[in-house]
Amino acid sequence: MTMDEAVAVVLFDDGVPVAPLTDLRPAADIRTGAFTTRERWRGTFPGVRAGFAEVESRGQVVIVNARCPLPPVGITSLAVGSAVIETATGHLVVARVESHRAPAVAGGDFAGLAVHAAPDTSLISKPWHVRTLRDRCIANDLERLMAERLPSAPPAGVVGIGDMGLRIARSATVYPSSVLDTEAGPIIIDEFAVIRPGAILMGPCYVGPHSTILERATIRPQTAIGPWCKVNGEVGGTIFQGYSNKAHDGYLGDSWVGEWVNLGAGTTNSNLLNTYGEVIARATAAGPNERTGEQFLGAVIGDHVKTAICTRIMTGSVLHTGGMFATTAPVSGTTPPFGWFTDAGTRSYRLDKFTDVARAAMARRKVTPDAAYLDRLRALHATCVRPAE
Repeated sequence: MTMDEAVAVVLFDDGVPVAPLTDLRPAADIRTGAFTTRERWRGTFPGVRAGFAEVESRGQVVIVNARCPLPPVGITSLAVGSAVIETATGHLVVARVESHRAPAVAGGDFAGLAVHAAPDTSLISKPWHVRTLRDRCIANDLERLMAERLPSAPPAGVVGIGDMGLRIARSATVYPSSVLDTEAGPIIIDEFAVIRPGAILMGPCYVGPHSTILERATIRPQTAIGPWCKVNGEVGGTIFQGYSNKAHDGYLGDSWVGEWVNLGAGTTNSNLLNTYGEVIARATAAGPNERTGEQFLGAVIGDHVKTAICTRIMTGSVLHTGGMFATTAPVSGTTPPFGWFTDAGTRSYRLDKFTDVARAAMARRKVTPDAAYLDRLRALHATCVRPAE
């Protein structure tokens, strides 16, 4: 895919929140496959900019909504003065305009533009849209990674199955007795990743830098694990944003996991209703029930969520940022941010205690939250939690 080099491409954030995905990151930094949206766009158009200031003197500019994870078909041939609008929401997906008009068009001023309809779910507007767009994003990413890297053979003692493609970074470690099954799709194992003995990986799947797949784990197709994760148990169709742990047995399917999440031993989710029907979910705890369009939908798990051992998470649950779950009853529906859930009831997670835990968890990966990050946590907590009585 090419674009006239004289035309700048700007990835802009329209400010539409998609909690919990965007609670602690810009929309462009949501991991929607092996890549985040920003990484995918930069891989497609290397000159992508993040703002309008540096393109004000350009004649033309292509502006792209940061909630659009995949380049729309026909973007390279989009005529000047044209805009593509998502039918379901009326939100801008992409436009090609004179540079002086770009900020106004990004803000929703489509006057005088030739407007074209985009397919539904071109943008991430609901938390479950990461599931809706998952397969297309992973396919796009693995095709690019396969083209960029030399083919690999399974290391000595590793069982290789299939011929759909395997790429193992030179710095990665894949232990004997692990199984790499590429019958249904390719497998990419990135820099400094570790695949422990007895683990089974089934493509298409991706293991990100410094992540570890632990002993006897089963990683099923359509899974993308971001950097610095530890994963065990049975995992399928799940995206890990990064820096999260599921280090024990338990099933996790058709889900999205944010950063700094820790799932206790035996934590298991459901991804299919007993009726085999469409999953109904709520984007926010106070929001309405909505059709998701998905038959298989597990959980959307926000940043800094923690679960106790043997936690059960029901189909279509959305666990918002900072939740702490230690209940014998299953977790179901949509939970508010910074909730502390036990059999004794639900109360607010105190900010000072939450911050202490967050610092401790991040220090394990040698990460120190900066002032801006802590300010964002404080602001989010203030809008979601009532002051302690």
